[in-house]
Amino acid sequence: MFPQDFSKLEVIGEGKTKIVRRMEDPDLVLLEFKDAITALDGGKKDTLTGKGHINARISSFLFEFLSKEGVPTHYVSFIEPNYMVVRRLKMLPVEVVCRNIAAGSFTKKYPVKVGSRLKYPIVEYYLKDDLRHDPMMNEDHIVVLGILPSIEEVKEIKELVLKVNKSLSNFLDSKGITLVDFKLEFGRDKDGKICIGDEINGDSMRLWDKETGRVLDKDVYRQGKKLGEVLETYRECYRRIIGEEPKV
Repeated sequence: MFPQDFSKLEVIGEGKTKIVRRMEDPDLVLLEFKDAITALDGGKKDTLTGKGHINARISSFLFEFLSKEGVPTHYVSFIEPNYMVVRRLKMLPVEVVCRNIAAGSFTKKYPVKVGSRLKYPIVEYYLKDDLRHDPMMNEDHIVVLGILPSIEEVKEIKELVLKVNKSLSNFLDSKGITLVDFKLEFGRDKDGKICIGDEINGDSMRLWDKETGRVLDKDVYRQGKKLGEVLETYRECYRRIIGEEPKV
Protein backbone atom coordinates (compact mmCIF):
# COMPACT_ATOMS: atom_id res chain seq x y z
CA MET A 1 0.00 0.00 0.00
CA PHE A 2 1.14 3.53 -0.77
CA PRO A 3 0.33 6.63 1.28
CA GLN A 4 -2.38 8.76 -0.32
CA ASP A 5 -1.16 12.16 0.94
CA PHE A 6 1.67 12.32 -1.56
CA SER A 7 2.35 15.99 -0.80
CA LYS A 8 4.15 14.86 2.37
CA LEU A 9 6.64 12.77 0.41
CA GLU A 10 10.04 14.40 -0.01
CA VAL A 11 10.68 16.05 -3.36
CA ILE A 12 13.99 14.80 -4.76
CA GLY A 13 13.69 16.30 -8.23
CA GLU A 14 11.47 18.59 -10.26
CA GLY A 15 11.35 19.47 -13.92
CA LYS A 16 9.06 21.50 -16.16
CA THR A 17 6.26 18.91 -16.23
CA LYS A 18 6.98 16.37 -13.46
CA ILE A 19 7.87 16.15 -9.77
CA VAL A 20 9.89 13.20 -8.42
CA ARG A 21 9.16 12.16 -4.82
CA ARG A 22 10.97 9.76 -2.52
CA MET A 23 9.05 6.66 -1.40
CA GLU A 24 9.53 4.44 1.65
CA ASP A 25 10.90 1.69 -0.57
CA PRO A 26 14.36 2.97 -1.61
CA ASP A 27 14.05 1.18 -4.97
CA LEU A 28 10.93 3.14 -5.95
CA VAL A 29 10.08 6.76 -6.67
CA LEU A 30 6.81 8.55 -7.36
CA LEU A 31 6.37 10.62 -10.51
CA GLU A 32 3.77 13.36 -10.25
CA PHE A 33 2.69 14.74 -13.63
CA LYS A 34 1.88 18.46 -13.61
CA ASP A 35 -0.72 20.31 -15.65
CA ALA A 36 2.10 22.44 -17.06
CA ILE A 37 2.88 22.63 -20.76
CA THR A 38 6.09 24.17 -22.11
CA ALA A 39 7.89 24.78 -25.38
CA LEU A 40 10.96 26.60 -26.69
CA ASP A 41 13.17 25.20 -23.89
CA GLY A 42 10.72 26.49 -21.30
CA GLY A 43 10.49 29.96 -22.83
CA LYS A 44 6.81 29.37 -23.50
CA LYS A 45 4.67 27.86 -20.74
CA ASP A 46 1.03 27.56 -19.72
CA THR A 47 -1.27 25.42 -17.59
CA LEU A 48 -3.75 22.93 -19.06
CA THR A 49 -6.16 21.55 -16.49
CA GLY A 50 -6.18 17.74 -16.74
CA LYS A 51 -2.97 17.43 -18.78
CA GLY A 52 -1.14 15.78 -15.88
CA HIS A 53 -3.77 13.06 -15.68
CA ILE A 54 -3.77 12.55 -19.44
CA ASN A 55 0.00 12.21 -19.72
CA ALA A 56 0.34 10.00 -16.65
CA ARG A 57 -2.40 7.64 -17.82
CA ILE A 58 -1.14 7.40 -21.41
CA SER A 59 2.41 6.76 -20.16
CA SER A 60 1.18 4.06 -17.80
CA PHE A 61 -0.91 2.44 -20.52
CA LEU A 62 1.95 2.40 -23.03
CA PHE A 63 4.51 1.20 -20.49
CA GLU A 64 2.18 -1.68 -19.62
CA PHE A 65 1.84 -2.44 -23.32
CA LEU A 66 5.60 -2.40 -23.87
CA SER A 67 6.21 -4.63 -20.86
CA LYS A 68 3.93 -7.22 -22.43
CA GLU A 69 6.02 -6.87 -25.60
CA GLY A 70 9.13 -7.81 -23.62
CA VAL A 71 10.58 -4.30 -23.35
CA PRO A 72 12.24 -3.47 -19.98
CA THR A 73 10.86 -0.28 -18.41
CA HIS A 74 10.85 1.40 -15.00
CA TYR A 75 7.04 1.27 -14.72
CA VAL A 76 5.41 -0.28 -11.63
CA SER A 77 1.87 1.13 -11.30
CA PHE A 78 -0.48 4.03 -11.98
CA ILE A 79 -2.30 5.91 -9.22
CA GLU A 80 -5.19 8.23 -10.03
CA PRO A 81 -5.26 10.91 -11.06
CA ASN A 82 -1.73 11.82 -12.16
CA TYR A 83 0.89 9.59 -10.49
CA MET A 84 3.18 6.77 -11.60
CA VAL A 85 5.16 4.55 -9.26
CA VAL A 86 8.39 3.61 -10.99
CA ARG A 87 11.62 1.82 -10.18
CA ARG A 88 14.49 4.12 -9.36
CA LEU A 89 16.96 4.32 -12.23
CA LYS A 90 20.34 5.96 -12.61
CA MET A 91 19.46 7.91 -15.73
CA LEU A 92 21.80 8.26 -18.69
CA PRO A 93 22.30 11.85 -19.93
CA VAL A 94 21.05 10.92 -23.40
CA GLU A 95 17.83 11.42 -25.32
CA VAL A 96 17.26 8.85 -28.05
CA VAL A 97 15.02 9.88 -30.94
CA CYS A 98 13.52 7.51 -33.51
CA ARG A 99 12.12 8.98 -36.73
CA ASN A 100 9.79 7.30 -39.21
CA ILE A 101 8.59 10.38 -41.07
CA ALA A 102 10.36 13.70 -41.69
CA ALA A 103 9.04 16.38 -39.35
CA GLY A 104 10.12 19.05 -36.89
CA SER A 105 13.80 19.96 -36.61
CA PHE A 106 14.76 17.16 -39.00
CA THR A 107 13.24 19.03 -41.95
CA LYS A 108 15.04 22.24 -40.94
CA LYS A 109 18.45 20.56 -40.84
CA TYR A 110 18.21 18.33 -43.90
CA PRO A 111 16.88 18.68 -47.48
CA VAL A 112 13.77 16.57 -47.01
CA LYS A 113 10.10 17.42 -47.36
CA VAL A 114 7.82 17.50 -44.32
CA GLY A 115 5.75 14.33 -44.21
CA SER A 116 8.15 12.22 -46.28
CA ARG A 117 8.37 8.65 -45.03
CA LEU A 118 11.99 7.71 -44.46
CA LYS A 119 13.47 4.63 -46.16
CA TYR A 120 13.87 3.07 -42.72
CA PRO A 121 13.68 4.35 -39.12
CA ILE A 122 16.50 6.68 -38.12
CA VAL A 123 17.84 6.55 -34.54
CA GLU A 124 19.52 9.71 -33.21
CA TYR A 125 21.28 10.43 -29.92
CA TYR A 126 21.39 13.79 -28.13
CA LEU A 127 23.44 14.73 -25.07
CA LYS A 128 21.22 16.14 -22.33
CA ASP A 129 23.08 19.39 -21.69
CA ASP A 130 21.15 22.65 -21.59
CA LEU A 131 24.31 24.79 -21.72
CA ARG A 132 25.33 23.14 -25.00
CA HIS A 133 21.74 23.00 -26.33
CA ASP A 134 21.58 19.18 -26.38
CA PRO A 135 24.06 18.46 -29.21
CA MET A 136 23.58 15.43 -31.42
CA MET A 137 26.00 12.54 -30.84
CA ASN A 138 26.92 9.38 -32.68
CA GLU A 139 27.53 5.97 -31.09
CA ASP A 140 31.27 6.60 -30.70
CA HIS A 141 30.65 9.84 -28.79
CA ILE A 142 28.56 7.97 -26.24
CA VAL A 143 31.41 5.58 -25.50
CA VAL A 144 34.27 8.11 -25.68
CA LEU A 145 32.42 10.50 -23.33
CA GLY A 146 31.97 7.65 -20.84
CA ILE A 147 28.17 7.66 -20.93
CA LEU A 148 28.19 3.94 -21.72
CA PRO A 149 31.25 1.67 -21.37
CA SER A 150 30.98 -0.15 -24.67
CA ILE A 151 29.57 0.08 -28.17
CA GLU A 152 27.70 -3.16 -27.44
CA GLU A 153 25.51 -1.40 -24.88
CA VAL A 154 24.86 1.46 -27.30
CA LYS A 155 23.69 -1.13 -29.83
CA GLU A 156 21.52 -2.73 -27.12
CA ILE A 157 19.76 0.58 -26.63
CA LYS A 158 19.33 1.03 -30.38
CA GLU A 159 17.79 -2.44 -30.66
CA LEU A 160 15.36 -1.59 -27.83
CA VAL A 161 14.39 1.66 -29.55
CA LEU A 162 13.69 -0.12 -32.82
CA LYS A 163 11.68 -2.79 -30.99
CA VAL A 164 9.62 -0.06 -29.29
CA ASN A 165 9.15 1.64 -32.65
CA LYS A 166 7.83 -1.51 -34.30
CA SER A 167 5.48 -2.38 -31.42
CA LEU A 168 4.16 1.16 -30.93
CA SER A 169 3.78 1.78 -34.66
CA ASN A 170 1.64 -1.34 -35.07
CA PHE A 171 -0.45 -0.57 -31.99
CA LEU A 172 -1.06 3.06 -32.90
CA ASP A 173 -1.81 2.15 -36.50
CA SER A 174 -4.66 0.00 -35.18
CA LYS A 175 -6.00 3.17 -33.52
CA GLY A 176 -5.81 5.16 -36.75
CA ILE A 177 -2.64 6.99 -35.68
CA THR A 178 0.69 7.32 -37.47
CA LEU A 179 3.76 7.30 -35.22
CA VAL A 180 5.89 10.03 -36.83
CA ASP A 181 8.73 10.09 -34.30
CA PHE A 182 9.36 9.77 -30.57
CA LYS A 183 11.92 10.32 -27.82
CA LEU A 184 13.03 7.84 -25.15
CA GLU A 185 15.26 8.12 -22.12
CA PHE A 186 17.13 5.26 -20.48
CA GLY A 187 18.68 4.39 -17.13
CA ARG A 188 20.12 1.51 -15.12
CA ASP A 189 18.23 -0.23 -12.33
CA LYS A 190 19.86 -1.43 -9.10
CA ASP A 191 21.09 -4.56 -10.91
CA GLY A 192 22.67 -2.54 -13.71
CA LYS A 193 20.04 -3.48 -16.28
CA ILE A 194 19.24 -0.87 -18.93
CA CYS A 195 15.55 0.13 -18.87
CA ILE A 196 13.35 2.78 -20.44
CA GLY A 197 12.49 5.57 -18.01
CA ASP A 198 10.75 8.95 -18.00
CA GLU A 199 7.46 9.02 -19.98
CA ILE A 200 5.79 8.09 -23.28
CA ASN A 201 2.88 10.30 -24.33
CA GLY A 202 1.92 13.22 -26.55
CA ASP A 203 4.75 15.31 -25.11
CA SER A 204 7.38 12.83 -26.29
CA MET A 205 5.82 11.51 -29.52
CA ARG A 206 4.63 13.05 -32.78
CA LEU A 207 1.30 11.51 -33.68
CA TRP A 208 -0.74 12.19 -36.81
CA ASP A 209 -4.20 11.02 -37.74
CA LYS A 210 -3.64 8.28 -40.32
CA GLU A 211 -6.35 9.53 -42.66
CA THR A 212 -6.20 13.32 -42.37
CA GLY A 213 -2.69 14.00 -41.04
CA ARG A 214 -4.18 16.03 -38.17
CA VAL A 215 -1.71 16.60 -35.33
CA LEU A 216 -2.57 14.71 -32.12
CA ASP A 217 0.36 15.79 -29.93
CA LYS A 218 2.20 18.72 -28.35
CA ASP A 219 3.01 20.24 -31.74
CA VAL A 220 -0.35 22.04 -31.67
CA TYR A 221 1.01 24.05 -28.73
CA ARG A 222 4.32 24.68 -30.49
CA GLN A 223 2.31 25.94 -33.47
CA GLY A 224 0.62 28.56 -31.27
CA LYS A 225 -2.92 27.16 -31.28
CA LYS A 226 -5.36 28.43 -28.65
CA LEU A 227 -5.17 26.62 -25.30
CA GLY A 228 -8.70 25.25 -25.68
CA GLU A 229 -7.71 23.58 -28.94
CA VAL A 230 -4.47 22.31 -27.40
CA LEU A 231 -6.35 20.73 -24.49
CA GLU A 232 -8.87 19.11 -26.82
CA THR A 233 -5.97 17.64 -28.83
CA TYR A 234 -4.56 16.05 -25.66
CA ARG A 235 -8.00 14.70 -24.79
CA GLU A 236 -8.42 13.28 -28.30
CA CYS A 237 -4.99 11.62 -28.02
CA TYR A 238 -6.17 10.04 -24.75
CA ARG A 239 -9.45 8.85 -26.25
CA ARG A 240 -7.73 7.28 -29.26
CA ILE A 241 -5.05 5.47 -27.25
CA ILE A 242 -6.92 4.51 -24.06
CA GLY A 243 -10.34 4.02 -25.63
CA GLU A 244 -12.31 6.08 -23.11
CA GLU A 245 -12.88 9.66 -21.98
CA PRO A 246 -10.31 11.27 -19.65
CA LYS A 247 -11.52 11.25 -16.05
CA VAL A 248 -10.58 14.88 -15.40
